Amino acid sequence: MKTLAGKTLFITGGSRGIGREIAMRAARDGANVVIAAKTSDPHPKLAGTIHSVAEEIVKAGGKSLAIQLDVRDEDAIREAMKRTAETFGGLDILVNNASAISLTPTMETPAKRFDLMMGVNARGTFLCSQAAIPLLKKSANAHILTLSPPLSMKAKWFAGHVAYTMSKYGMSMCTLGMAEELKGFGIAVNSLWPRTTIATAAVEVHFPAAILAASRKPEIMADAAHEILTSDSRANTGNFYIDEEVLRRAGMKEFGHYAVTPGVPLFQDLFVE
Repeated sequence: MKTLAGKTLFITGGSRGIGREIAMRAARDGANVVIAAKTSDPHPKLAGTIHSVAEEIVKAGGKSLAIQLDVRDEDAIREAMKRTAETFGGLDILVNNASAISLTPTMETPAKRFDLMMGVNARGTFLCSQAAIPLLKKSANAHILTLSPPLSMKAKWFAGHVAYTMSKYGMSMCTLGMAEELKGFGIAVNSLWPRTTIATAAVEVHFPAAILAASRKPEIMADAAHEILTSDSRANTGNFYIDEEVLRRAGMKEFGHYAVTPGVPLFQDLFVE
């Protein structure tokens, strides 16, 4: 039986959405989960903080550590990894989930927003991976999983939101390069992306209500992530996975329970052919 029992996960941006669901799926196995995100105090419009999710993890059967973290802060990242090792004795899995989004065309993307997306998405993924590697080298089955899309150098994926695509592809380029670089250490590096839009705060804020209704629940991404993270790290690296494909290969045939609105045609996500 595939399980994350006893494994230690470090999840960025895990106070809500997909990050929280991955954390809860691991917690049900009895994993140690570090929730590293910016939201320490309750947000007026968005549910979830690092502390509320940490409490949920314990109730679900896992152990937790809540760390307030801005993934653009190199020193804070290194300190967070140090606290993780001191608390749980090491690290087995890094999930690069933290992400900033602005689906704006070139003339409507101010430098501040450009810098935020590049800093959180591409730079944050690179720095968190860099800081985790010394700990992951000591794990018997080490994984880095990044929530980023398949690389496809087609203009249609850039047009309309050049800066956002650059930042997300920066995350995916970390997967591409680090998978090869870290192969000899037995550290798997993979990316995971949804086939459909997922009902997260980002979709609720940046997309019409009809798209939210035509989305799937974050649980599908958590279940797909679980399949990847319980696999042999030495035999499964350098892949750009799509959630539904992962679960189909695992034997799942019915996906209706993941739908936000059963019966409504699903809305395909960006970057998926």
